[in-house]
Amino acid sequence: MKNEIKMLLLGIGESGKSTFVKQMQILYKDGFGKQTKMLYRDAIRQNLRFYTQTLLEAVDSLELKLLKSNVYVAEEFNRLNAINTEGQILNKKLIKCIINLWADPSLKITYKRRFNFQIPDNANVYLDNIEDIAQPDYIPSEQDILGCRIPTTGINEIVFDVNNQTWRIVDVGGQRSERRKWIHQFDDVFLLIYVVAINEYNQYLYEDESTNRLQESLKVFNKISNNEYFRHTNCVVLFNKMDLFTEKILKFDLNVCFREYKHGLDIEKARLYIEKKFVKKAKNKNRRIFIHYSCAIYTENIEFVFNAVQRTVLENFLKETDVYI
Repeated sequence: MKNEIKMLLLGIGESGKSTFVKQMQILYKDGFGKQTKMLYRDAIRQNLRFYTQTLLEAVDSLELKLLKSNVYVAEEFNRLNAINTEGQILNKKLIKCIINLWADPSLKITYKRRFNFQIPDNANVYLDNIEDIAQPDYIPSEQDILGCRIPTTGINEIVFDVNNQTWRIVDVGGQRSERRKWIHQFDDVFLLIYVVAINEYNQYLYEDESTNRLQESLKVFNKISNNEYFRHTNCVVLFNKMDLFTEKILKFDLNVCFREYKHGLDIEKARLYIEKKFVKKAKNKNRRIFIHYSCAIYTENIEFVFNAVQRTVLENFLKETDVYI
C-alpha cells in the first residue's frame, strides 16, 4: 500500500461526494459502461416520478392551487404512480401527466420555493427533458449521470492512476444512519477531503427536518477534524455547489443559518464567513487545512480542483512521508 494514496471523502448527505467520485470515473477510468448507464437511466426515470410526487405534496403544504384542468391530472398521476410500482417505468399516461403538471404555474412557484421541502436543485433539468428521457432508446449522458441523485449506502471505492501514482478514493454514505460506518475506513488515510454543500445554508436534513444542513455539516466537521485518527492527516475542505451558492446568496441572507451574520447579501463576505467557521473548528494548529471551491457537476472544474489538491497538498507532504518509492 506504500505506493497507493488513500483519500477518504466525508461529508453529510447531499454534499456532492458521490458526484466527485463519478467525475473521477469520467476523468481517469474511461467513463461509464453501457450496463451502468442503463442503471442510471432507470434511476433517472424513477427520480422523475418522485420529483413530481414531491412537488404535488409541496403545492398542498404551501397552500397553492393547481389550475382547474390539472386537478384531475394530479389525481390521475397519483393513481398511476401508486399502481405502477416499478419506478423506472414511464408509460404514455404518466409522461403526459408529468408534462402537464410541470407546466402548471403552481408547480413552478413551488419549485422556486424548494428550500421549504426536500427536492434536488437540479430536478427541473430532468423535468424539462422528460420526453427525451422517456424514449425507449434513451441513454443518459455523462451530465445526466452526474446530476442523478442516488443516496450512497455502504462504501464506494474507485482506484485509478495519475502521474504514475495510484489513488484509492473511498466514499462513505453521509446520512446519519450511515455515519457509524465511517470509523471502519479511518485507517491508512493519507488525505481527508471533507465535502460541504455551501449552498445549503437555508435547507434542512432529509432525515431531520428541524436541523439545518450547513449547521449539521459544521458539527460533523468539528468531530472529524479533531478526531485522534486524523491528528496527522492532511485535510482539504471542499466547498461544493458554489454555482448554486452565488445564485442563492443574492436572494437569501446567510443569517437564516448564522444569526450573528450582519453582512447582508454579499457573495464574498458570506463565502469567507462560512470558510472561517469551518477553519476555526479544527483545533490542531500544527496541521494545515486546505480550502478549495467546486461545482461538482462540471468535469473541468473538478479536474482543476483535483490538480490543485495534488499541487497544494501532496507535493509538500509526499517527500516528508516517503510515499514515492
